[in-house]
Amino acid sequence: MNIAENIKKYRDQLPDTVDLVAISKTKPNEDLMEAYEVGQRIFGENKIQEMTDKWEALPKDIEWHMVGHVQRNKVKYMAPYVGLIHAVDSLKLLKEINKQAKKHDRVIRCLLQIKIAEEDSKFGISAGEAEEILQSETYKTFENVAVVGLMGMATHTDNDEKVAEEFDYLHSVFKDFRVKYPAIKELSMGMSGDYKIAVKHGSTMVRIGSSIFGARNYN
Repeated sequence: MNIAENIKKYRDQLPDTVDLVAISKTKPNEDLMEAYEVGQRIFGENKIQEMTDKWEALPKDIEWHMVGHVQRNKVKYMAPYVGLIHAVDSLKLLKEINKQAKKHDRVIRCLLQIKIAEEDSKFGISAGEAEEILQSETYKTFENVAVVGLMGMATHTDNDEKVAEEFDYLHSVFKDFRVKYPAIKELSMGMSGDYKIAVKHGSTMVRIGSSIFGARNYN
């Protein structure tokens, strides 16, 4: 698995308007450095402890994205450095992120995760619930957190039409929100298996892991 070549391949394929988030969970620092050496600067992790260890050890111009489900009691560990939190699904979580960001005099950018897949295993909220958060008086008081976009995961299926339908729906929600809330600029959708469909449907950020780094080792 040639990591540098894979990064270059995706760079060539993706439009300039789409950011590549290299999902590096379970991968050793050497693998991340291989991607770093060819210019990759955005890395995504799904465990806060692992991401923090990597942040401490690796170059400081890396932008770290938290792409997994976030437990409120762990926010404090990533508050000093995290660049973007993809999977925010409640006002309570935003409140905690705001509280911890304030301690470090930072504004932490977040995406609201909209549930577009049918599987019960997928987290997320409805478009209506996302709107309630953005319109709430509580959210408007937060000074150290900013919702800058939406994120979604399509159903895990070989049916491309279904995936396209789900991405198309999320893109329509995104367009509607962008008109109402000027801060909304990012749409994180698309992974190794469906990123081409996601890009076609307006994604501004794709999350690619195994196609760059190879199969994950969870041992």
